Amino acid sequence: MPTSSSSPPTDSPTTGGHRFHALRVVIPALIILVWLAGAGIGGPYFGKVSEVSSNDSTAFLPTSAEATTVQNRLPDFLGEDAIPAIVLITSQQKLDSADLADIRTLAQDLAGLPEVAGAVSPPIPSEDGLAVQIFVPLDADSEVDAAVEALRAELAATLPGGLTSYVTGPAGFAGDLVEAFGGIDGLLLLVAVIAVFLILVVVYRSPLLPIIVLVTSTFALCVALLTVWWLAKAGIVLLSGQTQGILFILVIGAATDYALLYVSRYRETLRDHDTRWAATKAAWRGSIAAITASGGTVIAGLLCLLLSDLQSNRSLGPIASIGIVFAMASALTLLPSLLMAFGRSAFWPRRPQPIGDDVDPQVAHLPARGVWARLPRYVARHARPIWIVVTLALLAGTLGLTQLEAKGVPQSDLVLGSSEARDGQAALGQHFPGGSGSPAYVIADEGELQDVTDALLGTEGVASVAVTAADSPSGTAPVTADGVQPIGPPGTPAPDPTVDDGDVLLQATLAYPADSAAAEDVIRQLRSDLGDRAAIGGPTATDLDSNNASIRDRTLIIPIVLLVILVILMLLLRAVVAPVLLIGTVVLSFAATLGISALVFDHVFDLPGADPAVPLFGFVFLVALGIDYNIFLMTRVREEALHHGAREGMNRGLAITGGVITSAGLVLAATFAALAVIPIMFLLQLAFIVAFGVLIDTLLVRSVLVPALGHELGRHLWWPSRRIAAASDPAPAAVRADTADR
Repeated sequence: MPTSSSSPPTDSPTTGGHRFHALRVVIPALIILVWLAGAGIGGPYFGKVSEVSSNDSTAFLPTSAEATTVQNRLPDFLGEDAIPAIVLITSQQKLDSADLADIRTLAQDLAGLPEVAGAVSPPIPSEDGLAVQIFVPLDADSEVDAAVEALRAELAATLPGGLTSYVTGPAGFAGDLVEAFGGIDGLLLLVAVIAVFLILVVVYRSPLLPIIVLVTSTFALCVALLTVWWLAKAGIVLLSGQTQGILFILVIGAATDYALLYVSRYRETLRDHDTRWAATKAAWRGSIAAITASGGTVIAGLLCLLLSDLQSNRSLGPIASIGIVFAMASALTLLPSLLMAFGRSAFWPRRPQPIGDDVDPQVAHLPARGVWARLPRYVARHARPIWIVVTLALLAGTLGLTQLEAKGVPQSDLVLGSSEARDGQAALGQHFPGGSGSPAYVIADEGELQDVTDALLGTEGVASVAVTAADSPSGTAPVTADGVQPIGPPGTPAPDPTVDDGDVLLQATLAYPADSAAAEDVIRQLRSDLGDRAAIGGPTATDLDSNNASIRDRTLIIPIVLLVILVILMLLLRAVVAPVLLIGTVVLSFAATLGISALVFDHVFDLPGADPAVPLFGFVFLVALGIDYNIFLMTRVREEALHHGAREGMNRGLAITGGVITSAGLVLAATFAALAVIPIMFLLQLAFIVAFGVLIDTLLVRSVLVPALGHELGRHLWWPSRRIAAASDPAPAAVRADTADR
């Protein structure tokens, strides 16, 4: 009820002493200044993320993985901690002695680059005489994209005419990956902010309010990034380009969603109260439960990722949770302070006015026209056919799950668009064994060297075997069934293998590209054959162990997330049936989204598959965020049902929240869709799954399916709660008759 209806609206404080009046001004001002200081400090860190982030796949492996064990011991055998790059030089005609001499000189020049760590191998000609490969170790402490770019620039400047060069191998792919992530700080944020701004302008039809909401979101992101940066600097969390992109989008989307909810409440309370202070208090009290419950649910779902075996998944949980904390904090502190400072002017030119005496307060906040005035009554009249048809439609969408291939994709396919490393790997396979330059590293006991070598050479798919030898010119020496082979003129003795703690390091070159499924099959076979006699690592083993860990995480975490969110909903709604129904609808929505997405990936985008983490990340975000909108709806429905009964409460809750929740869904879908501007397959797939799934949740599940099921169940939806006003809850037939009359 309005505090006054006879006097014009005013934003001056009500009676009370000067001290209270001063506090009403000082407290919001201090809050704004604190956030401004935090954003001012955190803003410059957008350009410093590369200092604390890593895109090295070995850094995200489980500590218990066999590939991790091998990776940690490689510096003991190879000396410098380096990332191997393969320089491939090809010619249309056979390389003559002059060409080879020029290439040897080029290899010596490459060794002088500051980015190179360790010895550059002599040029190795292919059997067909049309190509040469050079192994160049790059400093692991340098920025890999800059090091690869320097290598490519040197080749472009000094390569003899008629020859073509590529930089590929682990360093080449890592460099292309870092370059692809380069748009996160600029392009991604720009696209996301523009999309959100345009939606807010349409929603609010106000020039000022969208700016206030975007300030709230961007300030939350600045402070969240500042916090994450220092945690990554201290080694507490592991930050990657992928995690960074998700953090940016999640904070912008979530903070905007929470802001939309608060703004909607504030608009209501400005009609109920004459002063901005009273309106702010009422709006804050009416919003805090829904916003904290929503954010808490998302955080609970994200923190379930701490159970992940894969460190990249495990790191995302706390990093994204930090983002949600600051999104909630900005929506509940900075936004109310800004809106209180502007008052009704924030909504110009459609300033909300206090409710007059001639308006029934029971219908004052209900939409008088438009879709949200008509849809609740339509759903009430046709509840049963609506929920049956929608459920069948979603079940039909789940049929596409049979087409989902989420078992991993080759590293060469991770970057969308052009990739010199991918082109170089294809060219490498035409002249050398497919796994050249990216060998499987095998650590075995010195006394087992020959037995392990024989097992390696006896495995189909292993092209050759070498042992690490520090006194060899190339750093390795070939090993055959006759033992370690000499390198050099006849009579040269075979070099001694490098031994560390009684172990030697063998390098098995595979016949297949290191990131192929065939290469993974070879590693599986070798591990089965060698058992405890050797530990196998390298690029292929890293991919294999990462995929296995990701599948394990997916199987474990998804049920736990469902259970955690179910418990939270039961505590929040103080019911059993409603939470189970909400979880069921969101899971059905997710399954349909994933099924339709699989068909789109296969037949529209023509993608080769998906990373095993894509369904897991899609599930965590969709279920947590999809439940968000149901929380927004159902907390208001429960509030209305306490006074008007279950079915009328459903009608009123849907009518009042329909516009704001739909706007929030559109904002979140737009922000996640912005991830598609980064040319990384994982982010493209995640962008589509979450954006499409949010739209289904917002426009279909929350707007139609849940209300229809609510009308079908009536007060039983809130079992075992007894506070719902059952006496005012008419039977379904009465509801249909009443709505028909209207």
